[in-house]
Amino acid sequence: MLDRARAEIGAAIALAVAALGLLAFAGVAEETVEGETHVFDETILLALRAPDDPSQLIGPGWLELAMSDITSLGGFVVLTLLVLSVVIYLLIQGKWKNAVTVAGASASGMILSETLKIGFGRPRPELVPQLAEVHSLSFPSGHAMLSAVIYLTLGALLARFHKRKRERALIMLYAVLVTMMVGASRVYLGVHWPTDVIAGWALGAAWAALWWLFAWKFLRDKQETADSVKE
Repeated sequence: MLDRARAEIGAAIALAVAALGLLAFAGVAEETVEGETHVFDETILLALRAPDDPSQLIGPGWLELAMSDITSLGGFVVLTLLVLSVVIYLLIQGKWKNAVTVAGASASGMILSETLKIGFGRPRPELVPQLAEVHSLSFPSGHAMLSAVIYLTLGALLARFHKRKRERALIMLYAVLVTMMVGASRVYLGVHWPTDVIAGWALGAAWAALWWLFAWKFLRDKQETADSVKE
């Protein structure tokens, strides 16, 4: 009974996150299409560069290297290897529902990200030199979105195995911090407008929440039906 109540509370939180994330993404997307975010985006990008030389980042020299390392945590190769490793482990452990959730959220998130980039067609920033190699369009940030989808999904999965609220909160906090650092690194390196990243965070969090709602409702009901048939 206690586990069911906790699951229902988690589902309510996921529903709220999904709704707020979708609303935030829609709002940022609308403002971006209308050109209302131009001043905000340019101000943030220029604030991260030396006033007399936009090719020079502010901060100590090691920060650029650190940001380059952090940004790789949201890259396609790293995330794909991470997801494959987790999914294979879950399947070996017989946790097929969790494996479907992780694989489904990740794969569909990647497809959605690329589809939206093509749909919006926003070019990369040319206001400052780009300090990382990029090959795709800008809105929304794929690194920010997929980091949110995958790290939040994995964080929620790991948190389920801990009973203490403090432990679950720390796990989710860590997942959020990694997601935020990856997104921030994209702006710092000049490869994304800030609103690209904000939109990616919002939609990624919403997508992760929607997949956990799917797992909680559809996959749980399917498992309960199978168990009742066996009885």
